[in-house]
Amino acid sequence: MARMNGNFLNLKENYLFIEISRRVGEFARQNPGSRLIRMGIGDVTLPLAPAVVEAGKKAFDEMGVKSTFRGYEDSGRGYDFLREAVSGYYKGFGADIPPDEIYISDGAKSDSGNIGDIFSADCAVTVTDPAYPVYVDSNVMGGRDITYASSDESNGFAAAPDLSVKTDVIYLCSPNNPTGSAYTFDQLKKWVDYAVMNKAVIVYDAAYEAFVTEKDKPRSIMLIEGARKCAVEICSLSKTAGFTGTRCGYAVIPKELVLSAPNGEEKPFYKLWERRQGSKFNGVSYPVQRAAEAVFSPAGLRQTREAVDYYLGNAGIMAKTLSELGVPFTGGTNSPYVWFKCPNNTDSWEFFDEALHKINVVGTPGAGFGKNGANWFRLTAFNTRENTLEAMKRLKELF
Repeated sequence: MARMNGNFLNLKENYLFIEISRRVGEFARQNPGSRLIRMGIGDVTLPLAPAVVEAGKKAFDEMGVKSTFRGYEDSGRGYDFLREAVSGYYKGFGADIPPDEIYISDGAKSDSGNIGDIFSADCAVTVTDPAYPVYVDSNVMGGRDITYASSDESNGFAAAPDLSVKTDVIYLCSPNNPTGSAYTFDQLKKWVDYAVMNKAVIVYDAAYEAFVTEKDKPRSIMLIEGARKCAVEICSLSKTAGFTGTRCGYAVIPKELVLSAPNGEEKPFYKLWERRQGSKFNGVSYPVQRAAEAVFSPAGLRQTREAVDYYLGNAGIMAKTLSELGVPFTGGTNSPYVWFKCPNNTDSWEFFDEALHKINVVGTPGAGFGKNGANWFRLTAFNTRENTLEAMKRLKELF
């Protein structure tokens, strides 16, 4: 009989958002007249920008004509037109990333999980706690040992490296999901120096970089001196441009980044990634890549910025409400998330049920992101202004 990968037995039985869906579904069946406000799963609600839709339509029209039809994209790295557009976008906020260091994918979550294929099973992994589940789950599946860098109230949910711990792979996300906190240049430099000292690789998730509003917070780890020797940056258009249902993202892999082979030789990371992608990935469709290119056009940047600012407006409303209530929280400034402490230090799943049943507001229990989230709760700004205001009114009543 074929045998399973036994590491799957080490995964938590219920994936966070599956359990949320189950509880919400059960409540909705029992209370069909209730008006639920969903502020849990971090999915966008505004439509794609007009410039993006127009570019996608045009590309699909091309696919219906023999002379302009396209099949596989030959290189597997993404079309040059999109990689050049992403490179230009980075230059817009001071990061010099050449197009040949950019690899187009179907999103940050996929890249975050797939990148583990590159690392040896005996690599020591460091993940901040709390953290987005894919960083942990993908390494549990790979059988790797994981240590946690503590993000908590004492450090503003911005974990610092523990110099006494030796590690090989580090997962960082800034602005952070779920906590909404964002590293400063100085804080991120400490992680880069730590990685260089350990000859480790930082897998840096920049999916929320478009939400950064404060000048002391970097939008890319590649703005940090030394990062090109130790970091891979993963990003997505899901939150930047509403591509959660369209799927497009990219990874930045500097040419300087190397890994140690079993024989001691140094191998370029990008070559290993190209080999991995060539074996397991057929690329992102031409129409989606054309639509993604339009995100970085003058009209696309203006239109997608309007959506980001709308969500940030919702986040600001949530932050203002929590401030008025005197509730400790992070986020709401450089992020579409607010992360707040449950009243009376209540368990986050208990507070989830209380908010669901008493005020019909759905959030995300912090316990699903790690032990440091046990008494914390995440709300997202991906909703209408009216629903956000109503949810905050209800939250005040609950508190």
